[in-house]
Amino acid sequence: MLRVPSEIKADQFESLKIQESTFVAYRSNIYPSKNDVFFEENAVLYILEGDKIFSSSNSEVRVKKGDVLFVKRGYYLMSESIDESYKSLVFFFEEKLLKEFVSQHLEIFQTHIQTAAPQNSWLLVLQSNEAFGKYIDSLLPYFKTQSRYHNQILKLKLQELLLHLLEFDKNQQLRQLLFAIYAGQKADLDYIVDTFAVKPLNINELARLSGRSLSSFKRDFIEKFGQSPGKYIKEKKLEHAAFMLKNKLGNVEQVSESIGYESVSHFIKGYKEKFGQTPFQSVKV
Repeated sequence: MLRVPSEIKADQFESLKIQESTFVAYRSNIYPSKNDVFFEENAVLYILEGDKIFSSSNSEVRVKKGDVLFVKRGYYLMSESIDESYKSLVFFFEEKLLKEFVSQHLEIFQTHIQTAAPQNSWLLVLQSNEAFGKYIDSLLPYFKTQSRYHNQILKLKLQELLLHLLEFDKNQQLRQLLFAIYAGQKADLDYIVDTFAVKPLNINELARLSGRSLSSFKRDFIEKFGQSPGKYIKEKKLEHAAFMLKNKLGNVEQVSESIGYESVSHFIKGYKEKFGQTPFQSVKV
């Protein structure tokens, strides 16, 4: 699984940074055609060339040249290139920057102050226009040259980008989502567990995508489910692993990796403790 932006490598992407934070990464050569991706920050993808499918447990979208996607921090999905010409720009937004943007433009969000973002608004598809294409063209030269006021210019470019996106936001989902981030609204724990418990994510990552600190996540989780998230999530993962093995949806190594175990031996030990037999014995049943 690729975690972005922390695992963006210089030999696979070109990038621009605001101080130490990645602002935009340019896909410069071919990545694996299929890849599981976990977004550590809110992100905007602009498709420069080619087609791609993004799929999750509850949705699938196909994008083409000129399309724009907003991906909420904490989203886990599979990406699959349809052809080798695929290229994109990926903009990353720390929550602090998004909150600053909303606070500076509250008049845009006034009608949505009482509106919570829907739980399923993790992936939004927006249609761009000619003006946005020109905005992208204005950004590309900064990959080659760095001006004296590099950070200041890129911060303005970030503001410009978000204002463009709000113009494309016909159903106002993005406005709702940005205001929810600004207001610090937390995701429902039932939704987090149902959607992400069996994904290869650790407790820190689950806490982050729920909109909580780790300590707050643990406290709310125990209050909700009556046990620690570590124990509860481990049980869910092992139950899912047993289902996958019995239905021949992968071998032991594949299943272990798919639910986030760092080693097969660790997975085998946990599996035997819960079910009284090894995963290899489950496969034979």
